Amino acid sequence: MKLLTFYLLIFAYLSASTLNLSMSSSPSRLNPILANDSASSEISDWLFNGLFKYDKNGNPTVDLAKSYKFETPTKLIVKLKEDVLWHDKEKFTAKDVIFTYEKIIDPKVFNSIKSNFQEVQSVKALDDYTIEVIYKQPYFKALETWMVGILPYHLLKDEKDLMTSSFNKNPIGTGSYKLKEFKQGQDIELIANDKYFEGKPKIDKILYKFLPDPNTSFLYLKQKKLDLGGLDPIQVDRQLDDNFKHNYTIMQKPSFSFSYLGFNLKNEKFKDIRIRQALSLAINRQELVDILFFGYGKVCNGPFLPNSFAYNEEIKTITQDITKAKELLKEAGYDENHPFSFEVVTNTGNDIRINAALILQYQLQKAGIKMNIRVMEWQAFLNTVVHPRNFEAVLLGWSMALMPDASPIWHSSSSKLGGFNFVSYANPEVDNLIEKGNNTVNREELGKIYKDIFKIISDDLPYLFLYIPDSVSAINKNIKNIEPSFVGIMHNQKDWEIQE
Repeated sequence: MKLLTFYLLIFAYLSASTLNLSMSSSPSRLNPILANDSASSEISDWLFNGLFKYDKNGNPTVDLAKSYKFETPTKLIVKLKEDVLWHDKEKFTAKDVIFTYEKIIDPKVFNSIKSNFQEVQSVKALDDYTIEVIYKQPYFKALETWMVGILPYHLLKDEKDLMTSSFNKNPIGTGSYKLKEFKQGQDIELIANDKYFEGKPKIDKILYKFLPDPNTSFLYLKQKKLDLGGLDPIQVDRQLDDNFKHNYTIMQKPSFSFSYLGFNLKNEKFKDIRIRQALSLAINRQELVDILFFGYGKVCNGPFLPNSFAYNEEIKTITQDITKAKELLKEAGYDENHPFSFEVVTNTGNDIRINAALILQYQLQKAGIKMNIRVMEWQAFLNTVVHPRNFEAVLLGWSMALMPDASPIWHSSSSKLGGFNFVSYANPEVDNLIEKGNNTVNREELGKIYKDIFKIISDDLPYLFLYIPDSVSAINKNIKNIEPSFVGIMHNQKDWEIQE
């Protein structure tokens, strides 16, 4: 009988379905409130749940929460699900939520999400499965704040130093997968949680192969050793053979990032909006996308994500018009004998950005504009150019969140040293709209406010918004039930199946 059980276990192990993924760096801490690097965040997302999450359309929805309501614009009542178990089979309760909040705001716990809770006045449990959150004022990110993974009170309540806790290497969460083992610089295996409150995932294991070199990741894809992997434009356009296309589905979607040419608006050269308009009309954004990304990207029209609630569809792409650009330059006092010239600074380590600068230089020459390029090492660039505002123009990029926050980049108060509004953009109307939006909990009303912000910024041209690269993925065709969406493909991973 024991021998039969042994063979059954071996058979079960060998027949278990495995999703093979890769990571380019090793996680530091598998703790959702301390997961500052991308590898730690990605692994932690499998292991932990927040009270809320984004649905496939990028809208907040419940996760560990069962329901919620705003009793007043500053009082949020959250009912918790009562059938959630931690990986060690202990019950999840309101104690865990209170404990997580207290650890996030604890001055001895260093994390990057503390500022997300600065508008929270108090959090308390009304009973084992009801939470009351009081905000200092109506807060537009009231739900998003609670998308952070919740920690287990019963395991960590007596922990003296969360920063050095063994829990960070041996985490216990509520998520759809459990950690088998974690060793620095090695592969990581996750096992399906058979007690997951939304049902056990159909794929039994997730194996993250530690592949620091992106070329190795591509090689593993070509050898069908990975089920899912990212591709860069040149790989998609030039390096995929028929066999690869037979084995993988290629999916593309806009990435959550954009690149831009930003002007120092305190510099006399760029105070005249006609100059900024002329520069905008002199460039061909679609040509940038075609050359840099072989078409795997789109033109950027403004500061917020396309297809998001904040995006203003009425803003159309600016098309190149050299004649109009020259007219505006002439009005501003520039011509062939007195050409407009400026310097753009960007960083090393980003070939696409450097190539973009060269293309822009070529395009602007057609309108008689001289753009000089300076390329610097990243830290030197930040410390001697960006932070002290020692530039005429910079070529940079931003990542964009599903819930945008215009304050850090576009509010005039953020133009102080150390702030992210380093182009010194100031528009009182935008300031007022940002402040109004910050105190708006109605998402439809917030959308209208942010669409207005989008239009004003697009018209003011503090940046030349350039391009949004596509995120291109190769996915094993044997994986079924994938549903591409605005937020990507992982939103319904627990429903995926592998069919050989």
